Amino acid sequence: MPFPPLASAPVRIRFRRVLAALACCACLPAMAQQAEPVQGPAEAESPFAFHGQSTYIWQRKPAFGAAYSGPNSLGTERAKSYSFSATLDLGLKLWPGAEFHFNPEATQGVPFSGLHGLGGLSNGELGKAASTNPVFYRARAFVRQTWGLGGGSEALEADFNQFGRTVDQQRVVLTAGNFSVLDVFDQNEFGSDPRTQFMNWSFMTHGAFDYPADARGYSWGLSLEYIGDGWSARIGRFLQPLESNGLRLDTRMFEHYGDIIEVEKRYQLAGRPGTARLLWFRNKARMGAFSDAIGFGMANNTTPDVADVRREHAKSGVGVTLLQQVTDSLGMFARASLSDDKTETYAFTEIGRQVSAGGVLKGDAWGRARDALGVAVAINMLGPDHRNYLAAGGQGAFLGDGALRYGPEQILEIYYSFQPVKYLSISPDFQYVRNPGYNRDRGPAKFYGVRLHGEF
Repeated sequence: MPFPPLASAPVRIRFRRVLAALACCACLPAMAQQAEPVQGPAEAESPFAFHGQSTYIWQRKPAFGAAYSGPNSLGTERAKSYSFSATLDLGLKLWPGAEFHFNPEATQGVPFSGLHGLGGLSNGELGKAASTNPVFYRARAFVRQTWGLGGGSEALEADFNQFGRTVDQQRVVLTAGNFSVLDVFDQNEFGSDPRTQFMNWSFMTHGAFDYPADARGYSWGLSLEYIGDGWSARIGRFLQPLESNGLRLDTRMFEHYGDIIEVEKRYQLAGRPGTARLLWFRNKARMGAFSDAIGFGMANNTTPDVADVRREHAKSGVGVTLLQQVTDSLGMFARASLSDDKTETYAFTEIGRQVSAGGVLKGDAWGRARDALGVAVAINMLGPDHRNYLAAGGQGAFLGDGALRYGPEQILEIYYSFQPVKYLSISPDFQYVRNPGYNRDRGPAKFYGVRLHGEF
């Protein structure tokens, strides 16, 4: 669906005032912390949690060359884009080991080219923002129950959607309700959150992981985790959207669903902690197969369209993640993922295979302990059926140049997170995309941006 033009000047002025107010609010806790007197005796633990975040991302794309463009191409002209989000976490302790979290959220933004033309889109926040006016909705409403199994204790710090408390090192955790698959699966401390880390969709999770979610990235479902001594296992089932990348979810959980299994092993390498994970997913929904669409188009002398051939299909894939703390300041990650890529993208983005790697260096080395420098690269690829569909003029959820001279989409992203105070960060960002939309006849494309993020 095409998006409206950039907001008018009055809207931008109101938006900047809101952003300035949020930034000031984000700074207040840090100032208050500096002025606090010596603490007295500890107060009783509160049954309530209250957290908030606000993120503004602005990006500019210079003009670039292309031999041709299609209906779902990244525009070749110079353009700008922005996104804004604000989220609250309202938490409540229920009974021993149980907590409830409710997240109201507001978003606003305008993507490049109606959010088309790339497998690795440049702003992970823009899956949620599709309007130049603020849109308010419920992002999460879930219950988490933890059962301790002993093995010593572990302190959890208070954070977004998490109470600060002490839990058993070995435990079982059940999460049920409205939340994101990425709240539980493929957690990556070095590169998962576009609000504070890498912005490109290629680094949010496995590129080929078509995880079940609505158009904003959330779903309804449940997950069960076992966190053991040196290893963990997770399993979950979630609702799929009614249609590809749609907002409404299909409530027929035993007919159309997304199943996920993940196993994790924690280890020490040269005295430094590391984690290895294997993830498997299987989605079942009414989807169009690329080969069916090509055959239908040839038989009827029309451009292939997956919407013409939708029927019951299953899509599956795997992903491997490695996380490694290299020094006290440097952490690195690597991912590799693969899906069958025979059917249309249903909930995430048009990446059929991917390898990616990156690292985050804390600013201790140059006297800025709160700052961080992040560098990551990704190579996104498509399966043969997907390539043939696009080459025949087919359109996907995000891609469709009208033709295709295939080449892997190669992405480099660099950001620097500057934290003047604990609760506020300013992050310049640069992205370079070779073969945008997997097309050697287009690009390269460049994106310059800055992110302002405040939280409390």
